[in-house]
Amino acid sequence: MKNQLMNPVLNKEFKLRFRSGKSFLGVLFYILAFSIFIIGFISLVMVASGQRFFKPEESRTMFMILSYLQLGLILFITPGLTGGVISSERERQTLNILLTTTQSSTNIIIGKLVSSLSYLVLLMLASLPLYSFVFLFGGISPGQVLMTLGFFIFTILVYGSLGVLFSTLIRKTIVSMVTSYSMTLFLAGGTAILTLILMQLTQGFSGTQVTSPFPYFTAMLNPPMIMTMLLQPEFSEEFVRLTGIHFPVWLAYLVSYTLIFAAALLISIRKLRPIMKAKKI
Repeated sequence: MKNQLMNPVLNKEFKLRFRSGKSFLGVLFYILAFSIFIIGFISLVMVASGQRFFKPEESRTMFMILSYLQLGLILFITPGLTGGVISSERERQTLNILLTTTQSSTNIIIGKLVSSLSYLVLLMLASLPLYSFVFLFGGISPGQVLMTLGFFIFTILVYGSLGVLFSTLIRKTIVSMVTSYSMTLFLAGGTAILTLILMQLTQGFSGTQVTSPFPYFTAMLNPPMIMTMLLQPEFSEEFVRLTGIHFPVWLAYLVSYTLIFAAALLISIRKLRPIMKAKKI
């Protein structure tokens, strides 16, 4: 079990990423930026309201803004971290050497995925104490913080697996990263636009509200909308009324993205090694 979790590929990647002082400086500046935002937000709200206390609803608003900023960071950084993990090895002509080792394709793909995303997960965990800062003012429960953290980590893994997939299928790193960012843009932005268009169409030609299930199938692929429904249950209830589907959207997101994650990993593992055709004698 230990060899499966810490294979040589993963061990090497961890050493390369975390033995550099730049990695820890990055965490330091990230936490400082996070802290400055929290202090600035609290100060601005108290000055604007003319009061010496911070209300629970204001604390909840701050938590939601922080969550959206974190999600934007995930969607922006993840394709860049994983979009070239395999193609860069191919361009440096080190992939063939890696494939001649005793490591299986599964170990190589999972090692590359975990190591490339480990730094981003570290940033999420390092910011957790700052998230907990909202407990001082109320409005947010520990369960909501843990739920948001779990949502972030799950989303990181899925979008990371897509980056590894494109890096495995596409030989050029630049093309692979562009494709990864394009897919992320479609899933995070394109599906939101499609959902809004389909929701507008539910108004009908006469202006009366009609029930349509189509917005459900685009919304369940959109991370910002799912997080909004998790943080604001009333929005989820309104969405159920518009679509007529009572199956929780966040659960549909979990199922669909799990299938995407599994398919991306399986295809990457299968396509990592070239198919050698047996010669006829």
